[in-house]
Amino acid sequence: MVKIVISGAAGRMGKRIAELARKDTDLGVVAGVELKDNPGLKIVSDLNKIKDEYDCIIEFTTPKATLEHVKIAKERKKAIVIGTTGLSETQMSEIREASKTIPIVFSPNMSVGVNVLFDLIGKASKVLGKSYKVKIKEAHHVHKKDKPSGTAKLMANIVNEKTGSKNVPVQSVREGEIVGDHDIFFESDVDVLRISHSAKTRDIFVLGALKAAKFVATKKNGLFSMKDVLEEL
Repeated sequence: MVKIVISGAAGRMGKRIAELARKDTDLGVVAGVELKDNPGLKIVSDLNKIKDEYDCIIEFTTPKATLEHVKIAKERKKAIVIGTTGLSETQMSEIREASKTIPIVFSPNMSVGVNVLFDLIGKASKVLGKSYKVKIKEAHHVHKKDKPSGTAKLMANIVNEKTGSKNVPVQSVREGEIVGDHDIFFESDVDVLRISHSAKTRDIFVLGALKAAKFVATKKNGLFSMKDVLEEL
């Protein structure tokens, strides 16, 4: 059994992670981390208050909190799954450095479907190259703070790597309670190729994070993506 700690336990993602993890016999929820202690729910305000009875931290919080927890995970030799978005390049450098000591799965989108989308974008970019104009549109709920989304940034990076283009325009929409929609358009003078993904519920991200926790708990160190997770499980 993989014993997990949920960072951001009182948030929408954190609550669903706890609910679905408790239904999985391969996982055990040890505690949660939030701004305020809640002994009745095994929620603490400081990760340091939890002893060594866990294997992996699942992190869907803020960049600042994530980096603090990465440092603690490194000190305690614990695995960590990071779904936090809005991380700066400096913060990513710290995560890469920590991964030399501990195992980390980092992905701006834990959805299995979205990670298939990434593969499709790579294939389309390789074939169509610079002969097609590319643009991206992403839409999320009004509560999402970062813009564009981490997923959209990764989509653009994939195009950049395959074509050498550095200016893929991204349109961001923040409206209502949209869970997450991502579309990429490859357009020529004669046709348009559209590849899209729409999340119906947050469970799709939760299930991916739980898969990642099972995967990363078996590793000694290294920085892994959801592609690595899906190829092994």
